[in-house]
Order: sequence, then structure tokens, then C-alpha cells
Amino acid sequence: MAEDDLVERLLGIEAGSPLAALRLQREAIRRHAQGAWRELVLTEAPGGVSPQERAAVALAVARQQGDVALVAECEALAAQAGAPAEGARTEALLRYAAMVAEAPGRCGQVDIDTLTAAGMSPQDIVAVTQLVAFIPFQVRLLAGLRAMQEEARA
Repeated sequence: MAEDDLVERLLGIEAGSPLAALRLQREAIRRHAQGAWRELVLTEAPGGVSPQERAAVALAVARQQGDVALVAECEALAAQAGAPAEGARTEALLRYAAMVAEAPGRCGQVDIDTLTAAGMSPQDIVAVTQLVAFIPFQVRLLAGLRAMQEEARA
């Protein structure tokens, strides 16, 4: 079991446990989920979306999704990264993140144009969109595994 696996750490999954064994049966999913967290949120090559902006977006979406453990993780990450610069860019980014996480079908060209006007490249917008989509995936994964933990305890 990888020491840096976010899901296992947040859920307290112990090596050798039935849930750990189950996760190892789907090693590719486990590896890709951790890799996506690392590349979308913790990336060392953030492009035009700063680590502070990435942390702020992850925190905003985690709060919107309501998973307490993931919110706490994102709060710690945001505290470590520091606050993004205040202004129109951050406001546009957080508004876009909230909309995409809640109702992606409402996103239109005007929203993309707003991010472009705020200095984001098409690659930056794709990166933010991927990050926004990933957080709800993590929440669903945590919820499913948490339910399995509770069932095993019952």
C-alpha cells in the first residue's frame, strides 16, 4: 500500500485489511486516482494556474461537495499554498469551478471567454475543468469505500 495514497490516508485503510486487499485488486484505478490528485492539485508544473489557485479551486469544490475529510485535506493544502491573489481572475475561476461542479451543462462560451480574458490559456482552462471534475469523483470514491468500511464493521 502506498504511503502517499490520499484515499487510504483519509479513510484510515490499513495494509492487509479486506478493503486494502480489494483496492489492490483494482491497482490501476488506485494508481490513477492518486496520480490525478498529484497532477491536478499538487503538480510541480502548474502551467498558468498557480498552486494557490489550484488549492483554492480544490477547496471550493470540496466544500461544495461536502466530504468533511476531503475538505480538511484541501483546507490544509490551501493553508500551505497560501491564498491566491484577490481580484477578477480568482473570482472568475471560483465562479467557473462552482458552476462546473454543480451544473456543467450551464457552462457556455461566455464562461470560457471570461477565463480567457482573465489570462488563462485553453490548456489552463482544461486543467481547471479536469480538477473541478476530479474532486466530485474523489468524493464519490470516498463515500463508496466509507460505506464498505461501515458495512464491514456492522
